Amino acid sequence: MSDVTALSLAEIAAAIRTRKVSSVEVTRALLARIAAWQPTLNCFVRLEAEAALAQAAAADAALARGDTVGALHGVPLAHKDMYYVEGALAECGSRIRKGFVAPATSTALVRLAAAGTVRLGALHMAEFAYGPTGHNAHLGPAHNAWDPTRITGGSSSGSGTAVAARLTYAALGSDTGGSIRLPAHFCGVTGLKPTYGRVSRANAMPLSFSLDTVGPLARSAEDCSLILAEIAGADPDDPTTAGAPGWDVRKTRRSVSDLAIGIPSAFYTDDLDADVARTFDDTLATLRRLGVRTVAVALPDQAAVSAAARVVLAAEATSLHAPWLRTRPEDYGPQVRARLENGLAFSAVEYLEALRWRGPALAEHLAAIGDVDAVITPASTSAAPTIVETDVGAGPDAEAAIAAITSFMRPVNYLGLPGLVVPAGWSAGGLPIGMQLIGRPFGDETLIALGAAFQAVTDHHRKAPPDR
Repeated sequence: MSDVTALSLAEIAAAIRTRKVSSVEVTRALLARIAAWQPTLNCFVRLEAEAALAQAAAADAALARGDTVGALHGVPLAHKDMYYVEGALAECGSRIRKGFVAPATSTALVRLAAAGTVRLGALHMAEFAYGPTGHNAHLGPAHNAWDPTRITGGSSSGSGTAVAARLTYAALGSDTGGSIRLPAHFCGVTGLKPTYGRVSRANAMPLSFSLDTVGPLARSAEDCSLILAEIAGADPDDPTTAGAPGWDVRKTRRSVSDLAIGIPSAFYTDDLDADVARTFDDTLATLRRLGVRTVAVALPDQAAVSAAARVVLAAEATSLHAPWLRTRPEDYGPQVRARLENGLAFSAVEYLEALRWRGPALAEHLAAIGDVDAVITPASTSAAPTIVETDVGAGPDAEAAIAAITSFMRPVNYLGLPGLVVPAGWSAGGLPIGMQLIGRPFGDETLIALGAAFQAVTDHHRKAPPDR
């Protein structure tokens, strides 16, 4: 085959399974590409080349015997450095966890291994997943594959830019306040934040126990579906998944001509950059041509929902880090330490009020959208800003800058809803712009159906950044 790194996850899985290309060949091609891109992107924190080639050789030998392990047999993947592998390092983008050896393997990685994947290594992330830009005081920033002077988005910074640069076919990220969807938008890839409780978080680094969500960044909605088919469903090691349904691939292939999407009348359409506004209009026009019905919706006060999410995240993150804040405060980067210390300002009453309002807030949201299947919004107000202009550290404007970047993200986490970001257009400067689809509870498959239908008639997700 010509360039195996240009194929999607679905395409490479089929090519390996039918022995058109070997897992070793694919792994070597990715390792060569990683060697060329890593000095520019700073997206890998550990590369496990020798172990990956050994796994790939074992996968090829199994195929030669007529044995296949699963749907992703022999496919090399890399993941955010917060997913534990028993006996291996998991440093979580931090100094405090430097040298930490995981005592167990995360359920998500156990399930991907059962599907036959090969592990390439661990990817860059914001310190303790607490930052939306891709800056990291200990590792340096990750760089956007489309323009290395631009941010990747965070906290799944390495996952976003590695998928964009075709260094991995997909990567697990995590989404507590937009950390899958923001990198998808800024890096021009597809990212799915599943419904809260749909995917196990067992033995993955926690940040905010009532907001944390595990999900993939990949090249297409179809590829995200392939990952969810393996990792979704109940896990006794994560009680929040009790009763969670497995993945129903049939629902991802439904016709979208009978679906309706809601267009918010405020908040998500305020203060948009001209390129983002144009892309939003173009996306709506494409969906209408596909037969999707569009309906104006007046959502409850999204600024209030976002503020409640901020209270919950701050309080839970600070409670988790309280022992280290007391004993090792100097080992945090300035911004993360400041954000954790800010969490001390919220009272127990404020935190419990924010938690208690989640149920009523979700009920108000569902009443406001009526029978629509999803709500569509921009992912952010602009394409990726520069690393320099977002390097606000722990300065007085840091929280405001973070809030501005994440404003369209946080309501989805607070309400526990699924959210899908797909590449939908380009800025005048050639930077990717994503659009966000917000689903109903456990309506993840419907979002994939909409995303796949959109990607069947557009090619934004197929474009790759130029080699550097």
